[in-house]
Amino acid sequence: MHILVFAAASSLVLAAVPLAQAQPAGKVLQVKIGTVSPLSGPTAHSGKDIENGARMAIDELNAKGIVLGGSKVQWVLQPEDDGGDPRTGTAVAQKLVDAKVAAVVGHLNSGTTVPASKIYANAGIPQISPAATTPVYTNQGFKTAFRVVANDNLIGRTLATYTVGTLKAKKIAVIDDRTAFGQGLADEFVKGVKKAGAGGSVVSRQFTTDKATDFSAILTQIRARDPDVIFYGGMDAVAGPMLKQMKALGLRAKLISGDGVCSEKMPLLAGDALVDDKVYCVVAGGVGAAQEAGLNAFTQRYQQRYKLPVQTYAPYAYDAVMVFAKAMQTANSSDPARFLPTLAAIKHEGVTGSIAFDQKGDLRDAAMTIYTFRKGKKAKLAVLR
Repeated sequence: MHILVFAAASSLVLAAVPLAQAQPAGKVLQVKIGTVSPLSGPTAHSGKDIENGARMAIDELNAKGIVLGGSKVQWVLQPEDDGGDPRTGTAVAQKLVDAKVAAVVGHLNSGTTVPASKIYANAGIPQISPAATTPVYTNQGFKTAFRVVANDNLIGRTLATYTVGTLKAKKIAVIDDRTAFGQGLADEFVKGVKKAGAGGSVVSRQFTTDKATDFSAILTQIRARDPDVIFYGGMDAVAGPMLKQMKALGLRAKLISGDGVCSEKMPLLAGDALVDDKVYCVVAGGVGAAQEAGLNAFTQRYQQRYKLPVQTYAPYAYDAVMVFAKAMQTANSSDPARFLPTLAAIKHEGVTGSIAFDQKGDLRDAAMTIYTFRKGKKAKLAVLR
């Protein structure tokens, strides 16, 4: 475990401070915020969702004319593509450190977020992930690591309880894509099923990859067990084709998954295999009726600007940027060493709900939203805590 102590004289922290902070009062202060997500590959639509959400926040901040330390701030977004690959993710992380960004929104995938987090921590640069759910991320002890979504422990337990308690599933098959995200979520789901009791049990555990296209072998094995539910730990790029093959093999089971499957692209990927109430998924966040107006307004602004639907992560990336900005305003500085304490203690009402962090950097009182798909669109079922 690596614990990073922040001191004003730390050379590592000083290396991460944007050079513009040394400018005299009255000058324009340029504050760079990096985003990292897969902008290429099968999950590029989700990665672009993160960039788009962050860019909306950047533009809104620039319109406000915010002043820090007597200088008007010019907010700059530096988006980077990690392709969902851990090696690329660490290279991009170092690139952002070298660019002297003040903060980072990212990464999307747990497998890229964890190794990159060490690089940001060593440089003293705060990081908020709008998507990564693995507990490993915030269990490393880095004081720079935060997230604005629930973690796999909570998501897996919630999905398991919903599967056994609400859907009344008795026989459950589990598949994961062997990524840090997919395997981690599946493991927590299996633990949750065992704890839930109520007659639910895992009758088959199978594995695939995040680039696979043929699932006939594992689905044939699963079909022999005639499960009520198939849980999949992974992303929509695999889940869509898998659902088509489930239909071709005559599997009656419902498909249950996490936020990687809860995208607006899922209907396109699954085609006519996505019949009503066939797929259930959970997004690692959510708002109740009192806060829904803010999220709906964000969604409308997003659609008007990009002519695209929100996939999943854009509002969380937007909130992450706004949280960074609020922490800097509270500290009256874009120096990470100065605004990191205010970030850790932040209380912010965002479009995704109330944001405050615990000692690890996890979201306090995290909510989750259960969705299904009806008539080719996501249908919200419940917000759970």
